[in-house]
Amino acid sequence: MDKLDPVVKRTATALITGALAVVFDSTIVSVALQALADDLDASVATIQWVSTAYLLALFVTIPVAGWAQHRFGGKRLWLVSLGIFLAGSVLCSLAWDAPSLIAFRVVQGLGGGLMLPLMTTMLMQAAAGRSLGRLMAVVSLPVMAGPVLGPVLGGVILNQLDWPWLFWVNVPFCVAGIILAVRLLPADGPRTPARLDVPGLALVVPGVIAILYALTNVTSPGGFERVDVLLPLTGGVALLVAFVAWAVRRAGDALVDVRLLRHRPLASASVLMFLSGAALYGAMLLLPLFYQQVRGADALAAGLMLVPQGVGTLLSRSLAGRFTDRLGPRVVSAAGFALVALSTVPFAFSDTASNTWLLAAVLLLRGAGLGAVMIPLMSAAFVGLDRPEVPHASIITRVAQQLGGSFGVAVLAVILHGAAQDTTGPAAAFQESFWWAVGFTAFAVLVSLLLPGRPEPEPAPEPEAQPAAVGAALPRIGGSA
Repeated sequence: MDKLDPVVKRTATALITGALAVVFDSTIVSVALQALADDLDASVATIQWVSTAYLLALFVTIPVAGWAQHRFGGKRLWLVSLGIFLAGSVLCSLAWDAPSLIAFRVVQGLGGGLMLPLMTTMLMQAAAGRSLGRLMAVVSLPVMAGPVLGPVLGGVILNQLDWPWLFWVNVPFCVAGIILAVRLLPADGPRTPARLDVPGLALVVPGVIAILYALTNVTSPGGFERVDVLLPLTGGVALLVAFVAWAVRRAGDALVDVRLLRHRPLASASVLMFLSGAALYGAMLLLPLFYQQVRGADALAAGLMLVPQGVGTLLSRSLAGRFTDRLGPRVVSAAGFALVALSTVPFAFSDTASNTWLLAAVLLLRGAGLGAVMIPLMSAAFVGLDRPEVPHASIITRVAQQLGGSFGVAVLAVILHGAAQDTTGPAAAFQESFWWAVGFTAFAVLVSLLLPGRPEPEPAPEPEAQPAAVGAALPRIGGSA
């Protein structure tokens, strides 16, 4: 975190510590569904709701994060949200059957949904447009590490301990995050009155949840032709279209100011966040299954096989942050997506005889590309925005990435299932599916050309001062688009 303002460093330390628990929890349970089904005497279809309920609850609170920050203040809201997530984690570890575990996962999701966009908003407002690339290299740590390292950590816990430890592991992060937030986060300034956009909330929340629910059902036999896919997907899209029409008329009073999508850096970054979510989460569906079904690895071994990708992700972050500040988001994003695409190609030719060490080296490069992609996208989305617009941009990018992840998983699952019916064996089915993943990523290279280019020189840092009230008029975030 060199060359970052001391206030930004302290804010980042406190927020990232707490956010690690939320991001890891999103993926750590994915490898434990069979174990949970066995221990809780439930079917896999029922226990799948342990993940689905968490994902849906996560989105219930994301759209209200901007309003809640205005209403209660960032520090207060962060402490309350982290406390809710901590309580949900403890309750999950004490669950006595599948329904109780699913209910407690909803509690976790409600707290986590507020934390993720709030973390980005508070850091961007603290930075005030300076060293965005380096700042996003710090912020991307939990965002990128969770999907890659979460399944590995889950496999290790299940191999050595019982399933309640999947949730007890969150407690140290939450406790440390609360202590650091109390000590390091700046005090909330005077708050401005904010009225909740109830009609907008009634449109966007069920709309997004319906789409996510439909996408989770795509992985079942029948794919997109299932009734429980077509009906919620159609209804969800209709609700989101109605929300957009409502929000445009409400202007700045809308729950989420969709007019900001007229701003090219935010619009292009949101599209790319969607595609990066598809590339990251979609491939995280394919890669563990490839190692298990084609290479014959168990769940723990498959998770460990993905460690090189996590290492590559962590190693590339700082370098990508510096290059983003120096060269601009466009070059770094295009190069990162190109590296992800090229390093996915070898898996489209892999089978049981492929060299394990070669695949590990390719995963290291793929992780480096993923780490490089996230930094320019997260920084480009906020270029040229005023301080009051930052919470809305945080919500838009968060929803775009999560919808992209769900879409990528659903589409690649359908492709894999269809290829398995049409090809001669599992290796050929995975090869075809990996080619589709390459295609998604290659398209993202082209969209990257719409991102801002070389940034303008950064303004000289101002003397440290008490943060202004949320929503107060401050300089715009970053330079021109």
